[in-house]
Amino acid sequence: MISLQRLLFIVGGLFCIEVSALSSTTINPTSRLQKARLLLEEYTSSEALLLNNTAAAEDTSPNAVASSAWRNGHLVGNDKVVTRWSQGVQVAEPVKRYDPILAQQQLFRQPTKWLVRNVQIAWPLGWWAVGVITDYVFQEKNNRRKRAEQLRQAISSLGPAIIKAGQALSSRPDLLPAEYLEELQKLQDDVPRFPNEVAFRVACEELGIDDFESVFLLEQEEPVAAASIGQVYKARLQANGDVVALKIQRPNCEQVIALDLYILRWWSGVYNRIFQILQRDIDLQAVMDDFGELIYREIDYIAEMSNAQRFQELYAGVRDVFVPRVYSELTTSKVLTMEWVDGFRLTDQDSLQKYGLDKSALVDTLVQCTLKQILENGLFHADPHAGNLLATPDGRLCYLDFGMMSYAAQNQRNGFLLAVVHIVNRDWAALVQLYVQLGFIPEGTDLEPIQVALERALPDVLNADITELNFKNVINKLGDIMYTYPFSLPPFYIAIIRCLGVLEGLAIQVDPKSRIISKAYPYIASRVLTDPQDPLQEAFKRLAFTPEGSIRTERLESLLDQAKDASGYDVTAALNLLVDKYLLAPDSDRLLEQMSDQIVQAVDTLGMETVQYLAKAGQALAINDEVAAVRAFRSIQQLLDARVRADSEDEGDSPKWETSLELPEMPPTMRRSQKILDLLLSQSAEGSDPAKFVPLVRKLIQDERIRRSAQDVVARVGERVLSRSLRSTFGLPPPLFGKASSLSTVTEDREK
Repeated sequence: MISLQRLLFIVGGLFCIEVSALSSTTINPTSRLQKARLLLEEYTSSEALLLNNTAAAEDTSPNAVASSAWRNGHLVGNDKVVTRWSQGVQVAEPVKRYDPILAQQQLFRQPTKWLVRNVQIAWPLGWWAVGVITDYVFQEKNNRRKRAEQLRQAISSLGPAIIKAGQALSSRPDLLPAEYLEELQKLQDDVPRFPNEVAFRVACEELGIDDFESVFLLEQEEPVAAASIGQVYKARLQANGDVVALKIQRPNCEQVIALDLYILRWWSGVYNRIFQILQRDIDLQAVMDDFGELIYREIDYIAEMSNAQRFQELYAGVRDVFVPRVYSELTTSKVLTMEWVDGFRLTDQDSLQKYGLDKSALVDTLVQCTLKQILENGLFHADPHAGNLLATPDGRLCYLDFGMMSYAAQNQRNGFLLAVVHIVNRDWAALVQLYVQLGFIPEGTDLEPIQVALERALPDVLNADITELNFKNVINKLGDIMYTYPFSLPPFYIAIIRCLGVLEGLAIQVDPKSRIISKAYPYIASRVLTDPQDPLQEAFKRLAFTPEGSIRTERLESLLDQAKDASGYDVTAALNLLVDKYLLAPDSDRLLEQMSDQIVQAVDTLGMETVQYLAKAGQALAINDEVAAVRAFRSIQQLLDARVRADSEDEGDSPKWETSLELPEMPPTMRRSQKILDLLLSQSAEGSDPAKFVPLVRKLIQDERIRRSAQDVVARVGERVLSRSLRSTFGLPPPLFGKASSLSTVTEDREK
């Protein structure tokens, strides 16, 4: 039973919530009562504990009270209660959300605020627009690079909100051609720092304290970092000595950004008309609205705190990944206090060498964690640039700055995976249909020209040269098509493009040989092999089977080979899914017949090649003296220890075998058999113990069709062995075997 004291505490907390809500907007009384009832029910059902002041001094972690009514993390007075975003909402919403219509109504009545700023923004951007129109009229297509540079220079001089708008546009290949994307990606937050006195005053006002030094003791007098929205100090908590990173927002940041967004949105309407004249169906006002929602999330540090806590819950357990904790009782919408992390940028080559860290391993951790974010849980860090990541001295990867987060729903994640599979298969018709299903292309659009353009533009991902096999080149080629044809990219896809583009740029800075696509494919292979969801199994069918239903053996082996390098991959799970979904399916008779034929052929060829190889090896290991004997035993030892290994330095090379020069080269079927054995016994979540296959074998032998197929294989292999033995005994040529699955497969060879 909940005590009266606690009940009063809850009611008091609810009253504080309602007062704060009423101060910002008008809420229906029934809605307020419903919110209070929901919060009380959630509290009693989850037996949440409210923090008192003593407990807060010992443990600064807040109690999270899940709420169906509140959409974001929200700090309530001195009660230190943190309510999280509503169930089902995957990215924390700001307390004050961007409302372009309301902003327009308020600012339009204050012309003195926006008139001068309007001229400051309109002059350089308008001059650039005049140049674009002039080039269009006089067909000066060669000036596109020049105009892109002009736009970048204009934006870089207009302040933080405009710079962030330019950065947002740099991830929109459906709006701008490649030259503009490349130039806008050069934009950086390069803004002056504001005085410490101003920053400390903001912190005191937000936290409700009289003296900054009564709570924080600066480790460094000046900020350690400054950006367009705020700046960061390294400080120590007076209460317990913890070292923290204290981020304080610039004064009047929201007002400045709201003014710039209002002006940008107005000019977007003007440019929409210009684009209509140019016969381009582009809605820049919608782009500005998306950008406004994004930047309002960034300037609300409570939303960032909630995102950081959720990110920590999901990914702090990932191997070699570290997420700093948030001090929620010292966090408001304009002040964020997080655990300080000692580390250095991934691009700091000197520090990497000093601590003996493997840069390739760090990049692999970054790529695998990003793929897990995007394709498994959906919540992902949308801005993984060098300033938001640290390498710790013990080799872990630390994520920072959770203001720019995004979420991809399950169908969107599956769609992204399917797009990769269609590109690998060069199935352009299916890729275009997928784009229509995801809403990238309007219904009723003529798809044939888009299919032709995709076929001409995209490389064969599986066989592309390493210089071409990178995400930027693929996106640039896709971007040209999206700019030419009527594509409209949703926010989640834009966030993924930005995330992976920034990620690959950083990865190449750390390790010039890194390629996101090649590093991502093992993860994708493991997902299609182990995930039973219908869309992913559809992707597997397209990869591993022909349209007629025949199995692509080499492609299946390639998938298994790629998947073994993925983090958390378990070959047993992959084999169980293959057995349950395909071998034991009611309509698997044709597949079983085909596999039986392939097994008989493989075993027959393997036996023949093994006999021939042993004969040659016996001659090579002939022991004539002591030296020859030593060489022979060394050769045998190396053969037993031989393993297939892919040369990571030269992608695309065939596997190399570590065998002695004393032995002849292994024939193809023996090498392939050894490779398959290595794939089956590859390290996984359960290790490489052969005993893990026992349940799988038991499942197979209990199926009547499998037993019948196995008996057929044994009989046919025995027939072939007997036939070869008899013909060899009597000096006859080797027999020829047909492909039928019947027992009578021997055919007489004819002299030509």
